[in-house]
Amino acid sequence: MNPSEHDAVRAVDLHIDVAHAARVYDYMLGGKTNFAADRAAGDKIIAEWPGSRASATAARAVMHRMVRRLAAVHGIRQFLDIGTGIPTAPNLHEIAQAVDPAIRIVYVDNDPIVLAHARALLAGTSEGRTAYIDGDLREPGKILAEPALRQTLDLNRPVALTLINLVHFLSDEAALPLVAELVEALPSGSYLALTAGTADSSPARAEIASRRYREAGIENHLRTRAQVERFFTGLELDDPGVMLINHWHPDPDDGPIPPDDEVMAYAGLARKP
Repeated sequence: MNPSEHDAVRAVDLHIDVAHAARVYDYMLGGKTNFAADRAAGDKIIAEWPGSRASATAARAVMHRMVRRLAAVHGIRQFLDIGTGIPTAPNLHEIAQAVDPAIRIVYVDNDPIVLAHARALLAGTSEGRTAYIDGDLREPGKILAEPALRQTLDLNRPVALTLINLVHFLSDEAALPLVAELVEALPSGSYLALTAGTADSSPARAEIASRRYREAGIENHLRTRAQVERFFTGLELDDPGVMLINHWHPDPDDGPIPPDDEVMAYAGLARKP
């Protein structure tokens, strides 16, 4: 980051001596918006699981494919992205607005470092619109009541709710009703796009990552395929259903498809009837 960005980040209380999930993920992706505690947590995972960076890249790539499918195949023109994370080009709005420049996006995150870099999330097309909300999945009512959301999205028209690499930081007891509340607030024809961490593909490697996150003070909950499918109860699952991210509409442009034991997440996309 350049000096002015660095100063802006430092001006926010980021608790940089403690690892943060978004910053660890940024480090695993090769980003630069992270600190020593984040790199230490990431390095411990990499030391025990050399393929973990490729797994993080695969998790980012599936978000791109989901957004493109929502925009190009399903005609979605509005996105509500919760748990946005640190901006990593291309961002969601860049993927979506490449399909239609008039697409509108609302980003939501509770991490002050994301807020400090929010201007990178607002550089959309002149035809479309982007907004950023300092909000938390655990408070869906506040997100839905935000003026910026209502000014940007028309909740009488279909919206894609994207929850990428987020719900595994919450238990089922916490996450399931929160996601259901958000989906309930969206009109018929809306979509839920979700990815969630799992140990199904490689229990030993998943335990390495999960343990290192816990040691860094980051709560995490790995789910089976059946547990991930519960988030889509009452919705119409899109082809091919809930799949490991490497098998969810793989794209040759993303490079070689990683083997199953190198990915630790499921992806699913479903339509609200």
